[in-house]
Amino acid sequence: MSNENEEVTTKRALSRRILLRGAGVAMTLPWLESAAVWGAPLASKQTTPTPPKRFVVQFMGTGISPNNWGAKGEGAQMELGKCLAPLEPFKTKLNVISGLFNKPSTGVGIHPGMTGGILSGAALTRGAVLHGGVSMDQVLAQRLGQDTVQPSIVLSCEKPLTGYHESNFSMAYSSYISWQDADSPVPSEVYPSLAFDGLFDNSGSQRLESVLDRVGSEAASLRRKISREDRGKLDEYLNSVREVEKRAQKLRTEMSKAADNARGKGKPLVAMKRPDDGLPEDLREHMRLMCDIVALAIQTDKTRIASMLMCRDLSGLFYPFLNVNDGHHIASHSDNSEGYQRIVHHYVTQLAYLAGKLDAMPEGPGTVLDNTCILWLSNMYSGSNHDNTHLPILTVGGMGGALATGRVLNYRDKGDGNRKVCSLYLSLMDRMGVKLDRFGDADTRLAGI
Repeated sequence: MSNENEEVTTKRALSRRILLRGAGVAMTLPWLESAAVWGAPLASKQTTPTPPKRFVVQFMGTGISPNNWGAKGEGAQMELGKCLAPLEPFKTKLNVISGLFNKPSTGVGIHPGMTGGILSGAALTRGAVLHGGVSMDQVLAQRLGQDTVQPSIVLSCEKPLTGYHESNFSMAYSSYISWQDADSPVPSEVYPSLAFDGLFDNSGSQRLESVLDRVGSEAASLRRKISREDRGKLDEYLNSVREVEKRAQKLRTEMSKAADNARGKGKPLVAMKRPDDGLPEDLREHMRLMCDIVALAIQTDKTRIASMLMCRDLSGLFYPFLNVNDGHHIASHSDNSEGYQRIVHHYVTQLAYLAGKLDAMPEGPGTVLDNTCILWLSNMYSGSNHDNTHLPILTVGGMGGALATGRVLNYRDKGDGNRKVCSLYLSLMDRMGVKLDRFGDADTRLAGI
């Protein structure tokens, strides 16, 4: 009976969200202080809804550039390594964490065995049967997802690999960081136009028409009912959606052409190489658009949990705009080269871009970023040595004041029992309101976090 009551309560809360509806589309709106939102009562001088906490993961495969990484100092005086320079505006909201490791992924062979359990801390099974563990983002989604329209969103900027690695681990372990159960990764969306459609439940025969045009009359009606300050916030949000929609529609056309081409050649779209598969040839546009979609999803409380695989392990992405000739994986074998340093800098720039989007969104006394934690990590420290005995980890955002920031934290000399990455996950999940006795190989929280 209690489960039925909880379900009814959740449905009522979701039904009280501000939704703009049109033909085959539903647009959730950001926090408007002069209107009921997030299932909370109308805000007043006496009662203001508390913004929810959010959690986002960004992952880059095959390690960083060790000689150009790291930081020292704290707060506004923090000195950042060359690769971390894009995070200069966020030093007071940043944690640079070193020395943590995922013990079950060490000594088992390079690449897939180092990656598939990066967010679960689970030992992986070799051979034809996939088996690992539920990733921490999906633990959060399972525990908190009933509070939002969508429990989580899982995006990728690179298609998954198939087959097996020489270490006899499935390439699926190299291709997914989010796992819904021990045997199944969460399907990731790699096409920006489809991710955009998912954001607004965009479907039906009018899917190719503008989302904003279809909700225009409801938006105009709402605008007359809210405060002047909220009208400005609404207008800014709708302008952001319009800008993202235009870019997504352009890529939708490219995807449609690619699908027709693939059918003409008798191949599935997934078998086509980029950009013949309809994915953006310019990785900068692809990654920025995916970041924009996550930012909109978080801002509107469509979801509070997101994961972004920016590039997979054994990545085959190329970076002509960085003047690098080698693909990502090959370039990582010279991880202190100028070329790979530029690649890593590019990925940290995507973190800074997403953080900047969230930090520009006012929310309560602070910003959306202040109520969020973005976790950035890679499966190795050094790609040239395939070294994952300690991992490069960053967090940006303070989870509503629950997570101290502006710090450089080094656990390398703390002993293996005190530097488990799963201890960090337990600590972060605590701050999201999900308390577990154990996760992965850890049953204690990370000291000092």
